[in-house]
Amino acid sequence: MYIETINSPEDVKKLTIEELPALAEEMRHALLTRASRHGGHFGPNFGMVEATIAMHYVFESPKDKIVYDVSHQSYPHKMLTGRKDAYLYEEHYDDVSGYTNPHESEHDFFTIGHTSTSVSLACGLAKARDLKGEDGNVIAVIGDGSLSGGEALEGIDYAAELGGNLIIVVNDNDMSIAENHGGLYQNLKLLRETNGTAPCNLFKAMGLDYIYVNQGNDTKALVEAFQKVKNSSQPVVVHINTLKGKGYEPAEQNKEQWHFSGPFDLETGKPLYTSNTEDYAGITRDYLLKKMKEDSRVVAITSGTPAVMGFTEDKRKEAGRQFIDVGIAEETAVALASGIAANGGKPVYGVYSTFVQRTFDQIAQDLCINNSPATIVTFWGSVYGMNDVTHLGFQDIPMMANIPNLVYLAPTTKEEYLAMLDWSVEQNSYPVAIKVPGGELISDGKTVTKDFGKLNTYEVIQKGSKVAVIGLGAFYSLGEKAAELIAEKTGVQPTLVNPYYITGLDEALLDDLKKDHEIVVTLEDGILDGGFGEKIARYYGASDMKVLNVGLKKEFLDRYDVQEVLEKNHLNAEQIAADVEAILK
Repeated sequence: MYIETINSPEDVKKLTIEELPALAEEMRHALLTRASRHGGHFGPNFGMVEATIAMHYVFESPKDKIVYDVSHQSYPHKMLTGRKDAYLYEEHYDDVSGYTNPHESEHDFFTIGHTSTSVSLACGLAKARDLKGEDGNVIAVIGDGSLSGGEALEGIDYAAELGGNLIIVVNDNDMSIAENHGGLYQNLKLLRETNGTAPCNLFKAMGLDYIYVNQGNDTKALVEAFQKVKNSSQPVVVHINTLKGKGYEPAEQNKEQWHFSGPFDLETGKPLYTSNTEDYAGITRDYLLKKMKEDSRVVAITSGTPAVMGFTEDKRKEAGRQFIDVGIAEETAVALASGIAANGGKPVYGVYSTFVQRTFDQIAQDLCINNSPATIVTFWGSVYGMNDVTHLGFQDIPMMANIPNLVYLAPTTKEEYLAMLDWSVEQNSYPVAIKVPGGELISDGKTVTKDFGKLNTYEVIQKGSKVAVIGLGAFYSLGEKAAELIAEKTGVQPTLVNPYYITGLDEALLDDLKKDHEIVVTLEDGILDGGFGEKIARYYGASDMKVLNVGLKKEFLDRYDVQEVLEKNHLNAEQIAADVEAILK
């Protein structure tokens, strides 16, 4: 085997051009075996095997610096840069992250997991090189789906001004996570159809040199192309036409489904673990499809992740013009929603919490200053969500809850979520965001009659004394358990509160608690600094009320164990009860 002998890019260079396809097949087989057992980003990596081999065959990493956009396609790179064991041997599968990581290797320059960043980062590396009077190539690898992000186009726009070596490898597989959306993809299609010769050329129009490689999975053709641009004295785009999921027929035929995969059966491609349980994506989709049929003004918006709201290809077709995918362009999604709402439409933007971070300016400026009554549904904003350091979702409360005019709601059950969603879609007074609960979906079957237009009115579920437990959203059920244990340990029956609103305080209720309560406990599925609990602690600052804020420490976590993080932050009922008991004593 060739791959077993590869410990660095220098070992790749020892092979002949004729041997490189065999190396590619061995790498693809290793990727397939690992993916079937471990899961991970599938399609992006399978399509980039040959290009990665060719780059390391031609360039001199790490002196020549390769920056991967999103780094969904960085597994082959890791295999060739001393980390092959993590792809060959099951006991080492978790030795590496799913993204580039400078702590793992000198061949990685950034920890990257959000899209459209590689060109700008590479421009920075190149500029620093030139300022220091050094040489070497800087290569930015970016997929066609990532080109829809504003930062990618900003980086390309600046690249022409750089004046020195910069190589932008555009990996064009005619796909984002789902299909591509936007006018620039018409030009990419034209360039593919004309073998790169069309006079209308996005990259040339932005002042860049350009070459096209039609056989983007042919190592010889790729090596020749990279040799042409190596040590170029000005920025150049190498546009390569690749096949997403190459080498595994199910992935080639269904590229959207196989962008990311959990463990699966190699022979059939069927997942090893399936769940038929109800989830918030499907609930949201079903609600919106029904609402769309009743009201032509209702529109669902996604930014390149239609599955976030359960809109598979067939459901997107069912929704027709009332479903919009702006591509990987979260900022545009929010501004578009504001515009639709301002002109009488009823937009609902579904987004993973980690990606809503990319829209802070638009939420504040385009949406909330204008008080446009659009709806944002934030998914996986939870310690139970994605756990890679680049995709953490528990930072949304401090970010969104402090923007004026925004009403940020935290349901505790399916029924509360649907009631909040329906209220938000029908009201015309506020921009509204809803934090979908993390963890296990809870459905109690109760009819929700609350008028959410009466802002910042909490609900006392259980009246007690001395201790009040305010459990926000997903952590309300934790509050219930903690209240039971507090009663058992101390004989004190706590008051239990469902606050509903992340963005505002029920001052009347908080004042009322002063009469016969000594301790208020707040629980939130998010970072404490700048969060929900701190608002309540600040409100009680001049009083004798003791406030115990329970939530997550402000830190970057990577591939964490949820239970360990919860325990470390005293986020289990036993610890909360013990902490309250200690304060009472």
